[in-house]
Amino acid sequence: MPADPPVTLVDTGAILAILNRKDPWHELCMETIGQLPYPLLTSEAVLTELFHLVGRFRSDAESAWKFIRSGALTVATIADDELPRLHELMSRYSDHPMDFADATLVYLAERESISTIFTVDHSDFTTYRIAGRRRFRVLPTDRPQR
Repeated sequence: MPADPPVTLVDTGAILAILNRKDPWHELCMETIGQLPYPLLTSEAVLTELFHLVGRFRSDAESAWKFIRSGALTVATIADDELPRLHELMSRYSDHPMDFADATLVYLAERESISTIFTVDHSDFTTYRIAGRRRFRVLPTDRPQR
C-alpha cells in the first residue's frame, strides 16, 4: 500500500530545534512533530543548510542523519526547469529577503499544494504567500517562553 503524500513542509530551524535540547524551540517543536503525520516534506536546500549548521561536530551530524533516515522526512527534488520560479520568488521578496532554502519550500508548497509548514521562522513564513495569494499555516503556533 503506497504511503500517503506529505501534507506538511519542514524548514531547517524546526529540525535543528528537534535535534538540540538546548534550543529555545525544542519543547514546542517536539510537541508539534508528535502531532504531525509522516513523512514531512523538505528540500535538498534545507538539508544543505542543516548540515552546514551542524557540520562542525560529528555527533550533531550523526543525529541529523539519524533523524533524516528515520522516515520522518522525504526530500523533494527540484529540476533545472523549475529554477526560474525560485528566482522569481526570491526577486519578489527582495524587501524581505528570501533565502534559497525558503524559496524551495514556498515553491514546493505551490507545486505540491501544501499550505502547512513546520518552522521556527514565523516572521518569514507569515510574510510569504503560496502562489502569491494563500497564507501558510505556520506550526508551531506558539512561541517559546523567555
